[in-house]
Amino acid sequence: MPPVPPTLLVVDDEPGIRKVLCGLLEQAKYRTLAAENGEQGLDEAHRSDIDLVIADLKMPGLSGIEMLEALRRDGIQTPVIILTAHGTIQTAVEAMRAGAHDFITKPFDRDEVLFSVKKALAGAERDVAPPKMIGGLAEVRRLVERVAPTDSTVLIHGETGVGKEVVARMIHAARGGPFVKVVCAALPETLLEAELFGHEKGAFTGAVNAKPGRFELAGGGTIFLDEIGEIPPATQVKLLRVLQDREMERVGGVATLKVDARVVAATNVDLAAAVREGRFRQDLFFRLNVFPISIPPLRERGDDVLEMADAFLDRRPGKPRLAPEARERLREYPWPGNVRELQNLMERASILGDGPLIGIELIGSLLSAPAVGGIHEKLRATERAAVEDALRRSAGNRTKAARLLGVSRRTLYNKLTEYGLA
Repeated sequence: MPPVPPTLLVVDDEPGIRKVLCGLLEQAKYRTLAAENGEQGLDEAHRSDIDLVIADLKMPGLSGIEMLEALRRDGIQTPVIILTAHGTIQTAVEAMRAGAHDFITKPFDRDEVLFSVKKALAGAERDVAPPKMIGGLAEVRRLVERVAPTDSTVLIHGETGVGKEVVARMIHAARGGPFVKVVCAALPETLLEAELFGHEKGAFTGAVNAKPGRFELAGGGTIFLDEIGEIPPATQVKLLRVLQDREMERVGGVATLKVDARVVAATNVDLAAAVREGRFRQDLFFRLNVFPISIPPLRERGDDVLEMADAFLDRRPGKPRLAPEARERLREYPWPGNVRELQNLMERASILGDGPLIGIELIGSLLSAPAVGGIHEKLRATERAAVEDALRRSAGNRTKAARLLGVSRRTLYNKLTEYGLA
């Protein structure tokens, strides 16, 4: 069976807007729910399994931002996109500061809406570990403490999953203001420049309104350029100018805008080698590499793996513990997926474990090559039983069931589909 499509909640007091938005989202194979004001939207978000909210900024009663703030106070971290007929930088920054993933101006373009939805859903899949997940890296902590109070550009290097975004957020915490993340590799070349620098109305097909870019939205705060090594040559030239002169123009614009955002970039590739091979501009590399921080892979970090494993288990229902033999197995494992792999392993082990202690048998089977035969079927049966038990305990409420299991709603939906329980 195919995965369950994400469910999107559209909140707008204009019936025509709700109808158009729901229609185009359903054409794109999303499931939709609708509410005509912020209060109804809040009720729906608590009652239903929602993956993304699109809310109008100005509505009778609760505004879109007030609804977003209420969701966060209630512990609901569902990503929110704000709709506005007033596409000013001030409005956008206010929405971003409140925790919105993005904002869309009216009248909106179909492709812009779908692109923003795709970005928001992709971002929601990434579980950002808390700062303590950097473990006992004394040298990294020392470098962060030195550079955080400054405005210097920082380049973070490390393998996929080592915690580069965690370090970026630690650096940002000393400055405050918006923290705006851009995954450079996730955007096609034709859209990356508009995403970074913004665009004027009519700059390209689908640009029905002017829109500030991520550098503008990060004003007074930090822009985090993840996977910086993947940006194309044309964008490298424009980024160099931003770093060098602290100014830019929007795509299709003529006005020069000042840039007041600290730049923190991250990469999992050797940029110096990319420079030698002609894939990355040397002058841009020098501008980015003002203050380099290298995060070693988890396999080189000694007992950090055990400290992190305990911390991840502390966030799981029941706070299970690892048996001594299981801890030793974790210490010996090479962790090709680094911290992200460890986090996923602890999540799976806490679901499949029977009782408060996770033993070596379970950890060994999960760390081995993809299981076949009896072991594989036993793990599937245990996992299915855990999902069914959570559904029973939550009286069928999938949001509560996901919370009991300590997984995202998207993960739960996929498991329900996998086991024929949807």
